[in-house]
Amino acid sequence: MRTLTISLTPQQVARLQSAVEGGGYASNSEIVREALRLWEQREQLRALELDQLKRASADGMASGNPVEVEPVEFIRGLNAERRAGG
Repeated sequence: MRTLTISLTPQQVARLQSAVEGGGYASNSEIVREALRLWEQREQLRALELDQLKRASADGMASGNPVEVEPVEFIRGLNAERRAGG
C-alpha cells in the first residue's frame, strides 16, 4: 500500500482517535479506507442517476413536440384524477 499524508481538523482527528479507542475500528487507516469506499459508492450512484436523467431527457426529446400547458389547469386535472381514484 502507498502512504499518503493528509491534513485534518482537530475535530476530525479527535473523532478518528475516539473511534479507534472505542474499538469501532482497528486503525485510522481503516476509517479512511471505509470513508473512501463510501465515497466511491456515492460517486457510482451519482453516475447511475446521471445516466438515468440523460435517458429520461432523451426519451422526452424523442417523444414529440412540446405542448404548452397552463400550470393551474394541469394541477386541477391532477387533483380531479386523484379524486376520481385515478
